[in-house]
Amino acid sequence: MTTTGTPPLPKAELHLHIEGTLEPETVFELARRHDVDLPYASVEELRAAYDFTDLQSFLDVYYANMAVLRTRDDFAALASAYLRTCPEQGVRHVEMFFDPQAHTARGVAIGDVIGGLTDAIGHHADEVSAGLILCFLRDRSAAEAEETLRAAEPYLDRIVGVGLDSAEVGHPPSKFTSVFERARGLGLKPVAHAGEEGPAGYVTEALDELGVLRVDHGIRAIEDDALVARLVRDRTPLTVCPLSNVRLACVPGIGLHPLPEMLAAGLNVSVHSDDPAYFGGYVDANYAAVREGLGFTDDQLRTLAANSFTSSFLDDEAVQRLLGEVADWRAAPRG
Repeated sequence: MTTTGTPPLPKAELHLHIEGTLEPETVFELARRHDVDLPYASVEELRAAYDFTDLQSFLDVYYANMAVLRTRDDFAALASAYLRTCPEQGVRHVEMFFDPQAHTARGVAIGDVIGGLTDAIGHHADEVSAGLILCFLRDRSAAEAEETLRAAEPYLDRIVGVGLDSAEVGHPPSKFTSVFERARGLGLKPVAHAGEEGPAGYVTEALDELGVLRVDHGIRAIEDDALVARLVRDRTPLTVCPLSNVRLACVPGIGLHPLPEMLAAGLNVSVHSDDPAYFGGYVDANYAAVREGLGFTDDQLRTLAANSFTSSFLDDEAVQRLLGEVADWRAAPRG
């Protein structure tokens, strides 16, 4: 979306899985470092495997690639590689998801995961602010989620919130009511993936059972008029990922994405990248996709960017400063 000499639109990235920034080249580099056998002969063959038919087909590749992440330094390198991209994307603030269960199940200490990520956040603090959101894997047991939260308690000063991700269908938010209640009691801000492949009812459950402050995806909410009215009334943030929705066949094409309808209904939507290494673009590419594929105007893009800051967990002073940057932004003339 950016043009030479034109600064990118300032924005927050609120729906970003740090493991989803693992580029194929990095997979092979870390595999060589740790002597990990990969089922792919080349970077090109791995990239060709990114032709997904649904969420599960993506997750199969996604979790397999994580096998190369072994040490604190690996997690620091992963996060640093992403955070270096933020200035060129216009990203001023990131609230990054991470999946500790996907690593502790392989014998990686949770302290190494969190330590590496926070090492990177500290190193890039002058370029972009960032916080961590610990996600529970919804296709694992609620008991395992409880164990993960207990293991994370020594590091809560480095974590802003908890989330819920992975395979949605058949794993309703209510499965995790207890662990979210405990997380809220520990001062962690709750968010959850809902209404991506799962039904609009999962969004309602996430609100009622988990007490979420933000819904990740939520595109199916538009199918329920009463839910839409509730979300509009409460200004509940929905973090939408257009390129991800297309690549995972949740919508048949960018031109048929429900984002215009959601915005027109008054929903508090913002645009994010989800797992950019797998879905064809980082957050600025998602803004370009809605500009070009949906005909969004510069004012509509500013609305999305402003919503990203007001939907963040930043303090009011920081939000107001960043909203000023959005208001001052001027797009390059369209050719």
